[in-house]
Amino acid sequence: MLWFCVLAFGMALSAVWVSMTEDAFVPAAAESTEQSTKQDSLIKWVDFNVPCDAMKKAIALDVESQEQPVKLNFIELLAYLATQNGNDFSGYKDKQLDKIAETLTSGTTMDELTKDSKYYAYYHQAYSAVLSGLVGTYEVEVPNEGAEGTHWEKRYGIKAYSPIAKNFPYTHYDDFGNRRSYGFERTHLGNDLMGQVGTPIIAVESGVIEALGWNQYGGWRIGIRSLDGQRYYYYAHLRKNFPYRKDLEVGTAVAAGDVIGYLGRSGYSTEENVNNIETPHLHFGMQLIFDESQKECNSEIWINVYEIIRLLDGKRSEVVKNEETKDYSRVYGYHDLSPLSVQLPSGEAEKSGSPQQ
Repeated sequence: MLWFCVLAFGMALSAVWVSMTEDAFVPAAAESTEQSTKQDSLIKWVDFNVPCDAMKKAIALDVESQEQPVKLNFIELLAYLATQNGNDFSGYKDKQLDKIAETLTSGTTMDELTKDSKYYAYYHQAYSAVLSGLVGTYEVEVPNEGAEGTHWEKRYGIKAYSPIAKNFPYTHYDDFGNRRSYGFERTHLGNDLMGQVGTPIIAVESGVIEALGWNQYGGWRIGIRSLDGQRYYYYAHLRKNFPYRKDLEVGTAVAAGDVIGYLGRSGYSTEENVNNIETPHLHFGMQLIFDESQKECNSEIWINVYEIIRLLDGKRSEVVKNEETKDYSRVYGYHDLSPLSVQLPSGEAEKSGSPQQ
């Protein structure tokens, strides 16, 4: 009835109103059908098993091509390779990506390569959701060679950071999907990085804090949404009594490489600030969100981040401790220059959910 009232009112108005697009008046039934179609077309699950070596090679080809007439995109390269190997990277060799790159630089376009591909669009969308925040243009503060002081450099390449600060040891293995039993039987939807209590935890990608506080399963945890909204980074089991950087709160924007919290062993308790985890570690997870309806539901999409952590181990943020506040902060500033980037802080020193465990 509301739609018919709006339509009748619009017909009674001036010619300006009469000239408005018909799209402004969409029947509820049509909206429902459109919404249903949208939900049906959403990606429901992503089995991300691209090895670190393949990501490194694809990114290297992407970076090297930026000064060439044909610019390659590492996500497109990996997505096309997945269509060729059926998402089975067990036999991956660098020469496979070299061959694809050679075909593209010789004049064949990706559209031409994939015109008859049944699955390329899926892999491209899925891999874009996973990897879009890893590579791009950024500015970073670097020390001057042979002299005091620093200067800023504009770069293109890996702009994300390891979740563990530079010079702090950690170990990990591929434990995604392992069994967990506290509270209820479930699978492990992340990767555990074993380290020392108090190790500074780093924002992998620039974004905005969406969750900050206690979770029965994750203990003290932080949830950060990427700037494009497609990735939700989950950092759990943070340190008892001093889990976060002191100035953080929900809604705070953080830059890739910022210190956000400290490794601990909190969680597995309905009571706040309890250490019920035996081994100190960071639980690090990534949820993919193609639509907001997937953010908190019974069919959330969590991917295996083990190979991504391996990739980012070579990009670790150097930090320094403030002896007065006991907080750590990054040493060198950073600016994300992606088109989606808001004016994020360049560093803490002003150098310009669902049950998880």
